[in-house]
Amino acid sequence: MSDFYLEAIEQARVYDVAIESPLELAPKLSARLNNEVLFKREDLQPVFSFKLRGAYNKIARLSEAERERGVICASAGNHAQGVALASHRLGIRATIVMPTTTPDIKVRAVERMGASVILAGDSYSDASDFANDYCRRHQLVFIHPYDDPLVIAGQGTIAEEILRQAPKDLDAIFVPIGGGGLIAGLAVWLKAYSPNTRIIGVEPVDSAAMHDSVRAGHRITLDQVGIFADGVAVRKVGEHTFALTRRYVDEILLVDTDEICAAIKDIYEDNRSIVEPAGALGVAGLKKYVRQHNARGEVLAAINSGANMNFDRLRHVSERTEMGEGREALFAVTIPERPGSFLQFCSIIGSRNITEFNYRLSSRDDAHVFVGIGIADSSEATELEQAMQQAGLSVLNLQDNELAKLHIRHMVGGHSPLVQHERLYRFEFPEKPGALLQFLTRAHGRWNISLFHYRNHAAAFGRVLAGIEVPPEDEAAFQDYLDTLGYPCVNETENPAYQLFLK
Repeated sequence: MSDFYLEAIEQARVYDVAIESPLELAPKLSARLNNEVLFKREDLQPVFSFKLRGAYNKIARLSEAERERGVICASAGNHAQGVALASHRLGIRATIVMPTTTPDIKVRAVERMGASVILAGDSYSDASDFANDYCRRHQLVFIHPYDDPLVIAGQGTIAEEILRQAPKDLDAIFVPIGGGGLIAGLAVWLKAYSPNTRIIGVEPVDSAAMHDSVRAGHRITLDQVGIFADGVAVRKVGEHTFALTRRYVDEILLVDTDEICAAIKDIYEDNRSIVEPAGALGVAGLKKYVRQHNARGEVLAAINSGANMNFDRLRHVSERTEMGEGREALFAVTIPERPGSFLQFCSIIGSRNITEFNYRLSSRDDAHVFVGIGIADSSEATELEQAMQQAGLSVLNLQDNELAKLHIRHMVGGHSPLVQHERLYRFEFPEKPGALLQFLTRAHGRWNISLFHYRNHAAAFGRVLAGIEVPPEDEAAFQDYLDTLGYPCVNETENPAYQLFLK
């Protein structure tokens, strides 16, 4: 198996369209981590992503008969642009199926490269099903985004470049994982020509299809995937990529949204480029590896895999960066409603910077305060929490509370005595006209919406928090409604942050 891929990588045709991206030292991050950190700048490719390599290598190898038929793929982003550019360069007709939730900027980018775009379904899975059916009916050639040997070989050319460019032997390399095409190609080459280099994959904790599959010993399908790092939001990894990853990859690390946002900032501070969330996974994993292993003096490389970032998403990234760096602590603190209690609370905080402070009177006995505090590291957050507890204050650490970070920090407003039997749910709505109307219509006026919060993060899906009054006798019917609605959701009714500030 490895001989086939090694030969395919050597013979891969990628440089008709791709550049040999630089392997750059990240001096600021290197100094901070006490290791030599290198960035492989795949964000500098013509379509701002490594995906061009695999797409072109596959399409360039098509027979004349296959070229005459034309190609098709399903993608909402980087693979779509890679297929469109490769097809345009080779004079081949291309059809790209994209979800209806795809931002217009991405649709226009693909159309400018001469491809025809079909919008179908709310998700990549829906678009992929449509594309496969369309492919069969029109006898087109399907270009898979990751589970194709020639696509894998195209991505593997990155490893060949890295070994030529590296100033010394690499101790470890950190590679984003979606469907697995990138890490499969790199792993085959590196294990053959740099066997002492540890190959470490990185996935979001809420899109860990490869991690969970390797652990299970077979490919699994995730019920749902996180939407923040949409470039790697894959429910099921490839058959070829799973086999190669399982054989050649040493470890897979999982990182959360805060860690990804902090990595985006790290990359920006070193080279003034802004990568997309999926493009920062390698750096996020590298930082986590250094913390976990107390690594010092090693040579570590990370693949900056893409930079197709919507500008509007930077607001959300900025909000979460400080937590990802361990520089902001978030607490819910209950203090007594009496003169001097605020002064006591503020004296515990001392001269530390308050990043956020939300409060509203909810009773004459206690006050619930939502507060963000600037800290140097996680140990300082622990010290603060202990100091508040020693002062007799009730403290809830919200550092890992997604409901609090996504919604409650923007809507602290006290309790309503009018609400009865409230159930609280976090939803992911497709960002398309009519999504909210569909949500409300299917409720058929049966239940009252008692709370609603939405923030646009310039992604394919919006995050919505909804409170709904559901009498006990309606619980079964309400569950049927949620099942029929089909939007991914999380029941947050028992979340302690909700209990404190909104229930």
